Amino acid sequence: MGLGYIGLPTASLLASKGFKVHGVDVSPHVVETINAGRIHIREPELDILVKSAVQSGRLQADTQPAPADVFILAVPTPFKDGYEPDLTYVESATRAIAPYLAPGNLVILESTSPVGTTELVAHWIAETRPDLRVSGRGSSEIDAPEAIHVAHCPERVLPGQIIRELVDNDRIVGGIDDASTAAAADFYHLFVAGEVLVTDSRTAELAKLTENTFRDVNIALANELSQICDRLGVDVWDLIHLANHHPRVNILRPGPGVGGHCIAVDPWFIIHSAPEQAQLIRAAREVNNGKPGQVVAKVRAKAARIQSPTIACFGLAYKPDIDDLRESPALLITRQLAEEGLGRVLAIEPHIEVLPSSLAEAGVTLCGINEALEEADIVLGLVAHRGFRKVSRTVLQEKIVIDTCGLWRS
Repeated sequence: MGLGYIGLPTASLLASKGFKVHGVDVSPHVVETINAGRIHIREPELDILVKSAVQSGRLQADTQPAPADVFILAVPTPFKDGYEPDLTYVESATRAIAPYLAPGNLVILESTSPVGTTELVAHWIAETRPDLRVSGRGSSEIDAPEAIHVAHCPERVLPGQIIRELVDNDRIVGGIDDASTAAAADFYHLFVAGEVLVTDSRTAELAKLTENTFRDVNIALANELSQICDRLGVDVWDLIHLANHHPRVNILRPGPGVGGHCIAVDPWFIIHSAPEQAQLIRAAREVNNGKPGQVVAKVRAKAARIQSPTIACFGLAYKPDIDDLRESPALLITRQLAEEGLGRVLAIEPHIEVLPSSLAEAGVTLCGINEALEEADIVLGLVAHRGFRKVSRTVLQEKIVIDTCGLWRS
């Protein structure tokens, strides 16, 4: 259920392992694209895998569910205003599969979710299908094999390496009861080469949130150090390089903020669940959320010195060498620069062919590296794409350069 950045790679991988896979997405365009053996997202090797899976007849996409043995929910879990978790997609997907469930089926929530969501999935199933027994909800050991098993197994993959990591990474599996945990673990053992670690659903949910929160808190330290260095006249890159020579210190690289579908979102799920206790986590989120505004302020100050400046924003993705723009601070910064009318804004993002509508409507122009360097007065480094590192330092010396991610450091 859901054929996006996690659902489609998972579906095509399972098909390549011999499973018969029925992929479901609400977008007819996505369904048509996949059934034609093509992909709608960029991920190394995914195009080959999808084409092979479709041609073999083991992967078929549709806008509606169908009967199955295993149902995997891989739908978005964004947040609403005020950073409140939005479980609309999970609930909709759960209720959509409910009519197709049969005794003994396994339902797995892979979407990164607030603690307790897997239990809600079981509740929604029981509410929609009162004729079925749901494991852990009043069913005895005797009828457990005929119950619907419900478990959580969070995805733990890195964009750009998803296909490999779906197989090689260790997986955490937690059911709403022991029978559900065992059923889900048995399933993942069929195609995962890494270790399958078993626990309960709440621990599995919190484990994934904790992994991304760990990254967020550590990035916040780097970003806060960059602000301190600006105040004190210290080069943050030299500082971190020197501090990291200590054998037990590993400070991450600062940047223009934190983006993506996980690190910028997941800590809020913990904060929402335990607001009184999550003080450090909240502070880290506020540091990272505030970084784009600080970058805009730097550009604003430089642009004020130039009449009708041209600002070249190098990178729109939320991390290097991918096309994913979700929650990207680089995209936010570029849009805000254009909306403030600080000058002509150019966007250089080699991994996309068309600008998001929010940037196009703000008057941003998508262009290549050479054109941007020729026309720009201010060069803003936002994403450390490999291709950007080759930019001539001689050309940069003629520009006002604001490098937020150490892109042009030696």
